Amino acid sequence: MPLPAPVLPARPALLLLSVMLALVLALAPTPGRAESLAFRQAVAEAVAEDATLADFYRAREYAPLWTGAGDAERRAALLAALDAAPAHGLPSARYDAEGLRAAFRAAGSERARGLLEVAVSRAFLTYGRDVASGALEPVQIDAAMVREVARPDPSALLAGIAAAEPRAFLRALPPQTAEYAALMAARFALARAAAAGAWGPQVPARAALQPGDSGAAVIALRDRMMAMGWLGRSSAAAYDDALGEAVRAFQAAHGLQPDGVAGPATLAAINEGPEARLRAVTVALERARWMNFDRGTRHIWVNLTDFSTHIVDDGRVTFSTRSVIGQSDSARQTPEFSDRMSYMVLNPSWTVPRSIIARDYLPQLQRNPNAVSHLQVVDSSGRVVSRSAVNFAAYSARTFPFNLRQAPGPSNALGEVKFMFPNRHAIYLHDTPQRSLFARDVRAFSNGCIRLNDPQEFAFALLALQSDDPRGTYQRILRTGNETRVNLNEPVPIHIVYATAFLGPRGEMQFRRDVYGRDTKVFEALVKAGVVLSPEAG
Repeated sequence: MPLPAPVLPARPALLLLSVMLALVLALAPTPGRAESLAFRQAVAEAVAEDATLADFYRAREYAPLWTGAGDAERRAALLAALDAAPAHGLPSARYDAEGLRAAFRAAGSERARGLLEVAVSRAFLTYGRDVASGALEPVQIDAAMVREVARPDPSALLAGIAAAEPRAFLRALPPQTAEYAALMAARFALARAAAAGAWGPQVPARAALQPGDSGAAVIALRDRMMAMGWLGRSSAAAYDDALGEAVRAFQAAHGLQPDGVAGPATLAAINEGPEARLRAVTVALERARWMNFDRGTRHIWVNLTDFSTHIVDDGRVTFSTRSVIGQSDSARQTPEFSDRMSYMVLNPSWTVPRSIIARDYLPQLQRNPNAVSHLQVVDSSGRVVSRSAVNFAAYSARTFPFNLRQAPGPSNALGEVKFMFPNRHAIYLHDTPQRSLFARDVRAFSNGCIRLNDPQEFAFALLALQSDDPRGTYQRILRTGNETRVNLNEPVPIHIVYATAFLGPRGEMQFRRDVYGRDTKVFEALVKAGVVLSPEAG
């Protein structure tokens, strides 16, 4: 029959607790129980201040999960998973598989076995949490990484490993995506390349190498492209068509203009060693674990480092457009988070965010009340106020009681449409009259919101699920010139992510610049947590 639950004190009096617990366990009728009183007492003491573990072991009458005679398969599966933690870019010292093995060898008493039982459960819960949802807390690394991480329920982890085939259960904990598997494979290959002495000598820096060139620099480029796997075996001493194609493929995979010319930016990327890419992949694995949840059958995927926005349907990209993101200074960076897009606004007015008023516009108005004349001064009731009636010098950024608004029109900062997923960061997607910015390779120019190169086509793709004529519907509303809200019948999940290493459309690894320096911070935090990049650990 089940053991009565011992009533445990808040903290000290450990001796009294032991005596009371021994009495409870000794008096409890436990016919057929293999575990000794000392084992059960040690387990109960060790879990006393952990409600999850206390409930779990109490429910199973303090029977072992890892240290019993019949637990060898589960124990072996867990230790093998802990041994493989470095392949995921996880801090293996946090789980200490070798320390657990040593404790198993040294456990010479039932009490020691009971304490070890709980130690293994704690290691399993830590590993399960980390491999399923990441070892770090994003917002603690950078305030703009405001992603909410869905952590696994520890009670569900314990119940799952107790009931399921252990190896299959542990294999199912990490993200079950093609991208995660590809990142793990890339990490292994890059670690081997780093151990083997990288990819040979760097290409001597010069203005540019292009088709038709020859000489030592071209030979160095050829050899390095072969070592990296971008070019098949070649003995050509000149910049031939094959080398040009290899350079174009490399450029496309690194977010560079694929013109086949090895200019300064391309050569800098080519000369980057495997260690740098290994760091990017290790960070990408952690970020993928943060995103280990259902992203939605249809969802919007904004990759800040790629300056791109996609619509994904059933795992397939059905729409893509170039994007402009927030500037690199900390006040204007676009944050990372997930939400649900619920409506769009055609012919939008632009209400200037308070942060921009304080930083940019109020100082101008205090110097010249007629500055920024394209903006209306609006009171709290939405009424336009004459500038002559306002003493701008009398207000600070905190006390300024007005809003600034730009009316709809062709020069409006939001263009002809904005896409809304109301959030505390005041971030949304929108059109822009500044079309020339989309031709740049690096497109970090906004105040934080995301500008789209093809906003109309994006709107048509969203409306296609609720209109037989999405283009006609859009144009009919647009022609009115009136600010009009158009609800989406089915809100669409949107994920604003920051991936410098990711899987490309043809299954190839893609790498991008760390435009905000966030991956550097994530990697430093991983190293501090105990992640290592040595081949033996990866």
